[in-house]
Amino acid sequence: MSETTLTFLGAGSMNGSILRGVLAAGTEAGRVRATTRSASSAEALHEETGVEVFAGESDPEANTKAVAGADVVLLGVKPYAILDLAREVAPALDPETVVVSVAAGVTVDALQKALPEGQPVVRSMPNTPSSVGRGALSVTAGEHTSDEQLAGVKDVLSAVGTVVEVPENLIRAVTGVSGSGPAYVFYLAEAMQQAGEALGLDPETARVLAKETVSGAGVLLAPQDADPAALRQAVTSPGGTTEQAITTFDEKGLRDIIRAGAEASAAKGDDMEKEYGGE
Repeated sequence: MSETTLTFLGAGSMNGSILRGVLAAGTEAGRVRATTRSASSAEALHEETGVEVFAGESDPEANTKAVAGADVVLLGVKPYAILDLAREVAPALDPETVVVSVAAGVTVDALQKALPEGQPVVRSMPNTPSSVGRGALSVTAGEHTSDEQLAGVKDVLSAVGTVVEVPENLIRAVTGVSGSGPAYVFYLAEAMQQAGEALGLDPETARVLAKETVSGAGVLLAPQDADPAALRQAVTSPGGTTEQAITTFDEKGLRDIIRAGAEASAAKGDDMEKEYGGE
């Protein structure tokens, strides 16, 4: 990864997290470029990271200048703007430059049609824990992307988390499980805090207990071989308090509720693909 030249078009929350992650993993700042909308944000990012940053408001050719000679270009703007951005930079791309979209709802086919014929592309679905190096990210290669090029993109993205490869028809499942998943965990912590308050704890004590319990359980899940079911069973003593809670969750249909929520997230991703498909 350290020898790869990277360009980040847009340096917001997700692209910015990946940018900082690759620098922390050892990529030289001189091999990284970025673009931002405003001159002030460009200056701030340069001061923080040392990378060359082009500002769109002061240079109309910022994006095309930034992609020139890059090995990998990551598109990190809002989904509705991805295809227009791809068309804008298309004339400045080298034929072997791999274009990576980290936006939801933009298909591989739509991205390929917005770029020169044969341009290698990769679609990625990251999530917000990428900002602390604990992301779960998927990658899906376009038809013109070689195994070596895909491996290079995986290497870049692995700086901010665990990367899995999935076919495009399963990106909706990735969206439902990991793309939206961090919010499910935060929602659980929020509900646990509210339950604690209902049981008589003051709000701050309930918040601390819920937050530390959820984050601590996440640490137990961190090892590669950790199994959620096994960990749950290990703390669910027969006839005990935890077993009673789990039994109640099952009686209330919590698993079905989570499955329905994940499906709703996936379905929204389907809708976004139709909306931003560029047809």
